[in-house]
Amino acid sequence: MTDHLSIVQVRRIVLAAQGFGMPYPPRPTKAHLRRTIERLGLHQIDSVNVVVRAHYLPAFSRLGSYDRGSLESAAWGRKTERQLFEYWAHEASLLPLDLHPLLRWRMASADRGEAGWLSMRRFATEGRAEAEAILARIRTEGPLAASDFEEGKSTSGWWAWGDTKKALEWLFWAGHITTATRRKSFERVYDLTERVIPAAVLALPSPTEADAHRALVERSARSLGVATAADLRDYFRLKPQDAILAITSLVEDGTLLPVSIAGWRNKAFLHRDVRRPRRIEAAALLAPFDPLVWERSRTERLFDFRYRIEIYVPAEQRVHGYYVLPFLLDERLVARVDLKADRQKSILLAQRITLEPGAPPETMERLEIELRRMAVWLGLEVVRLPAA
Repeated sequence: MTDHLSIVQVRRIVLAAQGFGMPYPPRPTKAHLRRTIERLGLHQIDSVNVVVRAHYLPAFSRLGSYDRGSLESAAWGRKTERQLFEYWAHEASLLPLDLHPLLRWRMASADRGEAGWLSMRRFATEGRAEAEAILARIRTEGPLAASDFEEGKSTSGWWAWGDTKKALEWLFWAGHITTATRRKSFERVYDLTERVIPAAVLALPSPTEADAHRALVERSARSLGVATAADLRDYFRLKPQDAILAITSLVEDGTLLPVSIAGWRNKAFLHRDVRRPRRIEAAALLAPFDPLVWERSRTERLFDFRYRIEIYVPAEQRVHGYYVLPFLLDERLVARVDLKADRQKSILLAQRITLEPGAPPETMERLEIELRRMAVWLGLEVVRLPAA
């Protein structure tokens, strides 16, 4: 039987699956962070540092003032303390180590020249000797960034900087190297995968492609709560046919339950283990790349909230601002804030605040609380709101 859900029920299920609706822990620990990482499945990486880099924000939105150093240690710390690795999942992402076997099919595909950007696929074939030379240098010298190759050229002069970077990225896509650390400029520093990823993880068996797709879709469904086939595919950027086969299998064994949702044209799926809360109480500022809102059409379906990031829009054409964070209040997205961290003046600057139609009277009061919480977390002394 197909279950029928209202959009209100769907919102509550989705928010609970995403980790909202629980009070912030008084003192967030590494265990809290680990559970959040496992719940979400990945943190999308973005280098824009207008407020704070986006991969730090999802945990803050769910835990409050956690220690960013804990995330950095999990992602780029010593091999013995690693919990995350970088790879292409939903764009560039930080992923729990147990997902490494589930993405080896993508690495193998890149190694054959069948995945990754077109501009770097040649390193799987006629450019492979160049890539192998870069790999040999990393093997001999240790971790290197693109800028460590003398003015972008090898000593033999085989390639310019652009090709060096492309070769490094192909090696990364193909799983031969991974991110050892990030420099202050946020430049990626590469090392051999076996010197970064714990041996116990590398020793885990590689599933078949079909089994990996099935496991990734199941993780997507668990993180999303309720989702269409397109939503499930998008989470780890699977091909449509691969996702459809995985969804069909998961429906057959009862892991996914088909549901119809009032107002949605497409069939959706409910993970059998999701909670169905009667209400959600939450207040959170969301990164533009938070998994709750990163798929913009889903955000509109869920919250009737049209959201676009306007970084690349000319200033005079922006509607809401340069770096805009949606504000979640209980079960709705009720406002958006164009935020900037002025680190020299120690100010968290709300350059523009836009309330959504029907935003409740307490919106500004609750928003100011969250802005102050964020300022403290970022080590800023002042919150400045737009002039009345």
